[in-house]
Amino acid sequence: MKSRFGTAAICFAVAVMAIALAVPVATPLIAQNRATRPQIDRPDGPPWQVIRKNCTSCHGIDDYAYYALDKAGWKTLIESKHQTGTGAGATAKLSESDWNNLLDWLQTKLGPDTKPFPRSYVAPEITEFFSDPEANRLLGRSCAGCHNLERVNGGRNSADKWRVIILAMREKGATLSDEELERLVEWLARVKGINPNQ
Repeated sequence: MKSRFGTAAICFAVAVMAIALAVPVATPLIAQNRATRPQIDRPDGPPWQVIRKNCTSCHGIDDYAYYALDKAGWKTLIESKHQTGTGAGATAKLSESDWNNLLDWLQTKLGPDTKPFPRSYVAPEITEFFSDPEANRLLGRSCAGCHNLERVNGGRNSADKWRVIILAMREKGATLSDEELERLVEWLARVKGINPNQ
């Protein structure tokens, strides 16, 4: 009898510990309150060669999306943040050709006519989830004014990628509260997400 009670108590304690350890792992990304980062498609050709050689050993190109500057602004920012020489960041001073390639791409992709990615957005935890009709009504209200919904319906992205896309759309004028945005992200990732095993 004693031994059965002792075994049951040990099993109970092990089960409680297993649940306690599993909870942080099972917490969804949304609930972890991590700030959302932008995502930029890298350029091809000479701009990428300059970036790969001089920038990516210290940071990714997504950091550029927090700014919207003209050529002079980009040059000033880069020069102020990057000192050359051993251990200083950039490997060498850029040639005039490299500067032109880099600044042309930056102004085209992230010039003064673009909107910088918001630095302060933190995804709130959601507890209510959209049904298909609710999500489609919100898409119709917030997205269809600027483009047709085939762009959305044809997309397949992770939750993080959908969040970046929707944040960018909100910066361009789509009307969405933070809660609506997160509920839409959850729905899109569930209904129009990606299979990580493919």
